[in-house]
Amino acid sequence: MTGLPSLMVAPNGARRSKSDHPALPVTLPEIVATARACADAGADGLHLHLRDAAGRHVLDAGLYREALAELGSAVPHMAVQITTEAVGLYSAPHQRLVALESGAGMVSAALREMVQDTPDATATDFYADCAARGIAVQHILYDPADFDLLARLLPDALLRDPSLQLIFVLGRYSHDQNSAPADLLPFLDRMKAMDLAPDWAVCAFGRGETACLIEAHRCGGKLRVGFENSLLHADGTIARDNAERVTALRLACG
Repeated sequence: MTGLPSLMVAPNGARRSKSDHPALPVTLPEIVATARACADAGADGLHLHLRDAAGRHVLDAGLYREALAELGSAVPHMAVQITTEAVGLYSAPHQRLVALESGAGMVSAALREMVQDTPDATATDFYADCAARGIAVQHILYDPADFDLLARLLPDALLRDPSLQLIFVLGRYSHDQNSAPADLLPFLDRMKAMDLAPDWAVCAFGRGETACLIEAHRCGGKLRVGFENSLLHADGTIARDNAERVTALRLACG
């Protein structure tokens, strides 16, 4: 399976629009152009969200296949991970189907969403099916308590596999979107207590994004940066675009 890139950019997410920032990419050509600029700035991965003609979040296997083909041609050395985020619009069965049928080699999935109205055995079978197909699932953990759900759903062989991919979410979608480096410690403590050694990364919200990612880098984690989580540099100024955030983070991490 493809390992996590060291520096993944999440350029748009499911919620923000051009009213939040004019450089936020919405159409596929804009996403491709952003991917090129971010690759040039040093990002080696892209977290992919797509929008429909009205600019709304969409999970569609066919649209993903089209986007993956375009990105594979434009930025062949950039790993591309698709999202399965529901945003209140999609059911867990639809999310699982898109993950399996999109042709993506890397998928982001929230443990909490995969068990919505779903028996544990169905979610477990989905993760095993992804592994059998060579699809790398990055499990989203919003809280250290989600480690309990991870252990409940994953077969032990997958849980103990060093290629297990996790992302720790620091902060929340809220009005102030605060995050702080100290938010990382409980995740690391639980990971150590469970004797896990996964391939892990961090994303964080708001002005604290840079400080959180610097701390994750110091602790041996990988990084996800971009307008999905924050429009701001460490000094509180608004970034020109996603590529500028990539550059700023690379410089901050040395």
